Amino acid sequence: MSLTLFPAIDLKDGKCVRLRRGAMADATVYADDPAAQARAWQNAGFAWLHVVDLNGAFAGRPVNAEAVRAILAATSLPVQLGGGIRDLAGIEAWLAAGVRRVILGSAAAKNPDLVRQACAAFPGRIAVGIDARDGFVATEGWAETTTLAATDLALRLQDAGAAALIYTDIARDGMLSGLNLEQTVALARLVATPVIASGGVAGLDDLIGLRAAAPGTSLTGVIVGRALYDGRLDPAAALAALGQ
Repeated sequence: MSLTLFPAIDLKDGKCVRLRRGAMADATVYADDPAAQARAWQNAGFAWLHVVDLNGAFAGRPVNAEAVRAILAATSLPVQLGGGIRDLAGIEAWLAAGVRRVILGSAAAKNPDLVRQACAAFPGRIAVGIDARDGFVATEGWAETTTLAATDLALRLQDAGAAALIYTDIARDGMLSGLNLEQTVALARLVATPVIASGGVAGLDDLIGLRAAAPGTSLTGVIVGRALYDGRLDPAAALAALGQ
């Protein structure tokens, strides 16, 4: 089976950055022009883009809207967007603007009814972001850690009709320390909802291991950031490793 690779475009102050473990103070700027970066990922052969408004995740409302619109105008690739989207009006606005799929993270943990309403209103166009710190769901740009287990949230929402669950291990995100394959695979065996892995991809071995572990699970893809930007991962080789 093949898996989809989602190159990450994380937006902070209008620029394309990567954080370490979600810390806004520990950001590396990789591109001043997110739209140009989106075109570059399209030219590299990727089939999707994963875009996050980091400022928006902390603020609870869209902050990098101008950069997101520039990305949508610059590429024909489908875009999944998260960060600061907290209500049906916001979801509808971004879908109308051309976003293919909206990611609900903090909203999913704090307002599961919103996920159900959104999935019913926009079938196939809502993803749930499950960001875990030591196995527990973190919200508000990862600034708060709840007492809700990531697996419990996944089970609670598996009948909501989400297009995907995006599972991120915060401790590994941006650290190039390798995917948390064990927990990701365990989650993907637990639920039927498609699971996208995220956090810590360091190189080709991570992708090969993920694809090898995917049969018999609901794994469908993986998000990669720093390894691509740092040149540790060649796009063509990465796509080939995932069977794309």
